[in-house]
Amino acid sequence: MIGNPVALTIRRRIERPAPALVDAFRNAPTGFVTDARNGMGSLHHGIKPLLPEMSFVGTAITCYCGPMDILACMAALDFVQPGDVIVISTAGNDTAATIGDLWAIWAKRIGVAAIVCDGLVRDVPGLLAADIPVFARGHCPNAGFRNGPGEVNLGVTCGGIHVGPGDIVVGDRDGVVVVPLADAEAVALRLDEVRRKEADAEAKVKRGEKLAFWNEADLLDKGLLRYVD
Repeated sequence: MIGNPVALTIRRRIERPAPALVDAFRNAPTGFVTDARNGMGSLHHGIKPLLPEMSFVGTAITCYCGPMDILACMAALDFVQPGDVIVISTAGNDTAATIGDLWAIWAKRIGVAAIVCDGLVRDVPGLLAADIPVFARGHCPNAGFRNGPGEVNLGVTCGGIHVGPGDIVVGDRDGVVVVPLADAEAVALRLDEVRRKEADAEAKVKRGEKLAFWNEADLLDKGLLRYVD
């Protein structure tokens, strides 16, 4: 390499979805959102909330932190807006925690809606006391360093899924789902249909009506079903 590497690269201005579009995903189970995305969009199943009841919806601010490094997520707090979700990619590194309780307390105070990390966090009692949803792959007491190189709002791969700044992120007990900003309006329309169909199906079950979980006649017609008794 010629010269010193850049320690931190930041995109300060990003496109954000309209508040009404974010609200279209509010209180939607992540399973409904993935259904509206053709069964896709969820981060790796290992990324889960610290408490089962934690849930959120918001706009992604992305951070890339290399192994044992936390510089990008430290700087990101100066570039968030209320309702943002800080999505931290460590490429799955598990040698040190990326954020702790004091960072989370300040994030909560400035209006951050949630924290999502494909690595580790620490200070769990303090994180819980901060009263902010935290989703991570695990936790350990090791601390990271503020050396870089890191990136803020250049997009990341987190939990195997690309997350761009401004994407809509939804989380609950099942996990975390990302809706790309470019697709968000279309997904929101399909989400309305998913909600309606799920409500109709639930009502049928409560009335004692059996749902059609599979199509026996269609399989028989196509010669794809064989009974052996």
